[in-house]
Amino acid sequence: MAVKTKTKTKEKAAATPKRPKAIGLVTPKVGQTKNAEISPRLRIRVMAYESKILDSSVKQIIDTALRYDAKIVGPVPLPTEIKKYTVNRAAFIYKNAREQFEMRVHKRLIDILNPVPKIIEALTNLNLPSGVSIDVKMI
Repeated sequence: MAVKTKTKTKEKAAATPKRPKAIGLVTPKVGQTKNAEISPRLRIRVMAYESKILDSSVKQIIDTALRYDAKIVGPVPLPTEIKKYTVNRAAFIYKNAREQFEMRVHKRLIDILNPVPKIIEALTNLNLPSGVSIDVKMI
């Protein structure tokens, strides 16, 4: 039996046009124009050592924003930052006896699209538990 293999002839290879490589060109998605305006958004980044306290404070922020009919994107869980520390147990002699400690920082990201000044005022007056830090940016 003869095995047939497909090979391009020289005529077919010459007939197929080669596409130029586009470097650095970004095509807009369907329904977008090149000069599309980006709507203002309020980016809230919430960080805490305990995930339960973090989730309850994020829920409180979202409930406050929904009270004023805001469009919300999130909460998006960001990677947990882990800081590890190794300490000698004894001060002088037992070098091999060590203790390891770690601190975990849990993070969430919330975006509020087209924020109204009432929303910003309500978020500044929010009472959150201790140990929760918030970074607010206007993008």
